[in-house]
Amino acid sequence: MGSVAMDSDYGATRELSSLQKQRALYRPALPPCLQGTAVRVEYGAAAIAADSGDANVISHAFPHTYGQPLAHFLPKTDAAMLTEHPVVRVGVVFSGRQSPGGHNVIWGLYDAINAHNPSSKLIGFLGEWICGTDGLFAQKTLEITDEVISSYKNQGGYDMLGRTRDQIRTTEQVKAAITTCQALKLDALVIIGGVTSNTDAAQLAETFAESKCSTKVVGVPVTLNGDLKNQFVETTVGFDTICKVNSQLISNVCTDALSAEKYYYFVRLMGRKASHVALECALQSHPNMVLLGVDVAASKLTISDITKQICDAVQARAEKDKYHGVVLIPEGLVESIPELYALLQEIHGLHDKGVSIENISSHLSPWASALFDFLPPFIRKQLLLHPESDDSAQLSQIETEKLLAQLVETEINKRLDEGTYKGKKFNAICHFFGYQARGALPSNFDYDYAYILGHVSYHILAAGLSGYMATVTNLKSHVDKWKCGAAPITSMMTVKGWSRGPAASQIGKPAVHMASVDLKGKAYELLRQHSSSFLMNDIYKNPGPLQFEGAGAEAKPISLCMEDQDYMGRIKQLQEYLEKVKSIVKPGCSQDVLKAALSSMAHVTELLTIMSSPSYSGQATI
Repeated sequence: MGSVAMDSDYGATRELSSLQKQRALYRPALPPCLQGTAVRVEYGAAAIAADSGDANVISHAFPHTYGQPLAHFLPKTDAAMLTEHPVVRVGVVFSGRQSPGGHNVIWGLYDAINAHNPSSKLIGFLGEWICGTDGLFAQKTLEITDEVISSYKNQGGYDMLGRTRDQIRTTEQVKAAITTCQALKLDALVIIGGVTSNTDAAQLAETFAESKCSTKVVGVPVTLNGDLKNQFVETTVGFDTICKVNSQLISNVCTDALSAEKYYYFVRLMGRKASHVALECALQSHPNMVLLGVDVAASKLTISDITKQICDAVQARAEKDKYHGVVLIPEGLVESIPELYALLQEIHGLHDKGVSIENISSHLSPWASALFDFLPPFIRKQLLLHPESDDSAQLSQIETEKLLAQLVETEINKRLDEGTYKGKKFNAICHFFGYQARGALPSNFDYDYAYILGHVSYHILAAGLSGYMATVTNLKSHVDKWKCGAAPITSMMTVKGWSRGPAASQIGKPAVHMASVDLKGKAYELLRQHSSSFLMNDIYKNPGPLQFEGAGAEAKPISLCMEDQDYMGRIKQLQEYLEKVKSIVKPGCSQDVLKAALSSMAHVTELLTIMSSPSYSGQATI
């Protein structure tokens, strides 16, 4: 087994503040289905891809793990019960960016493992950036014990193990993972991360099955972006905390703007172009404007269009003698603006060809070169940065908020000179709220959600399942009503039929793709209904600091509570209805019952066939 370097701080006992010590004493609740040591599991029908057109491609790419059944963990006595829990050796790794609550996944997994067999072992893989290789590949490990976990319970960050790289994808990486799992005799590997990490988890599970490697692979949905969202996953660990911490900062800025009455704050938020963080923070804090990546992309707004939109808002507010405001911008906005994304495509293509940063501008096409020259020098430098390991732009380094503030100031000054704007001088202050929230103490919701997902991860591996993601649904209800289960990661996959820019290499490859804000969803509709009022009336709302007790402590994301979810629960309810029909309509039933059943089923079948066809335009999205 690999060892921990002597000077490593991973897993070391930390000095905690009074508040951290108090939070470490908080014991997350478990829903009824996970209480006790007896695990009851019930299997549903085979889970398939949401888009039937993708099913053939996904099943071909994942012949061993596609089409596996849903699994429900239930307190019902009529379900198959797992009572034997042999000694297991389980590995766990943080894959991707840190997100509040990640430590509680490990805590929940550790408690579940020990509750069912104290002789079992949980082994963490360390993020070894300094030595140039990652813990999973280099077998750099730390055994999780009571002593190790004690000062990381309910704490933020990923510093117990450190984060590893964002992908386990290349042939060499997959081989190294297999070698590690076999060398350490792991029964299971739990991968904690977002869309990229869980796509890799699915591929690992498939490769392990093909290679006859007995290690099971389980994915856990943890990402601050909130973009791992589908019919099985309602939200991700960390999203609630990130939004609450950022919403307080935004609200403070709103109050400052209203007090000084002379500044426009341009605030860029983490969350990539999916814009879930920006939407949720807007609903919690009520800024004057919020730009959503999906909105910009759907409307095909150019940088000039966006500049005009903001300037028109500034001018409209000036006519009411208001010279302040707050504008929220998702960090991934640059990937939603057509001409900027196309420019990034060319730049990343030149990176792939080995063109040096110093020479890229001279190799751009005429139109791209003209756009590049138009942009301010600081943005040019940032766009030239090498892409991330997942081929996306380094969005945290691209200061879109400063670009927009500068363009708006230029346009307002132009209107001032032309006499079309008669207000006061435009003053902008820019902020990037990103890293400030990633290491925050998790919210009560993220405490519970993460800890329970850790327990669910154990039950998945105890059931002998691989290529599954731990799921908890009905999250907007009290924890007593949360429903725990597991869904094959392949059932969450889609196949991109087309793509632009850096993601072009993923065309035709099944993956768990980022879910953007649903423009037909209730949360977006709520924002749209209030956008005019937010813009002109300064109805700023301050939720205050993250609360652990009292008012606001049990609040959950607005966008989560508004949506009609619990997909897994409704699937099970449908199965129960079908079983009831079978029990009623059987040989010996009356002619009237049979006729009613045939008529009803014919109508339902015809309707569902139409709705499930690829051409159906009225599909509802999660």
